[in-house]
This record gives sequence, C-alpha cells and structure tokens, in this order.
Amino acid sequence: MRERGSLVLGIVMAVIAGLIIAGPVSALEVGQKAPDFTLIAPGGKQVKLANLLGKGPVVIYTFIQAFSAT
Repeated sequence: MRERGSLVLGIVMAVIAGLIIAGPVSALEVGQKAPDFTLIAPGGKQVKLANLLGKGPVVIYTFIQAFSAT
C-alpha cells in the first residue's frame, strides 16, 4: 500500500513539474478531455494518461502548499 502511495505521489509531482516547465497554455473548458501525456514514475517507468484511463477514472490533484510553512 505504501509503495502505491509513493507511486501516486511521484506521478502527481511529475505532473506539477511538467505543467510548470511547459509554461502557460490555454485552459480546458469544463467537461473537455485532458490531452494525453506521458510521465516518468519513480523507478523510471513511463506512465501514460491514456493507459491510466483504461483502468478507470484519473484524478490529478495539486498540493499547492504541501511543502510550505503555512
């Protein structure tokens, strides 16, 4: 269970880093599908959004103040 939590946290952090590096883009409208993307999970395995969607719903959550003092 702890390993899965680490994998999910790594994926979320990679998504956030990718969004920061990618710079500004146009926002999606409510109900619009997210574009497909591929991330590198801890351990070096590639994880693709399309593959995750094949297993069920995917939630991308941002920890805005996870590492801040406030």
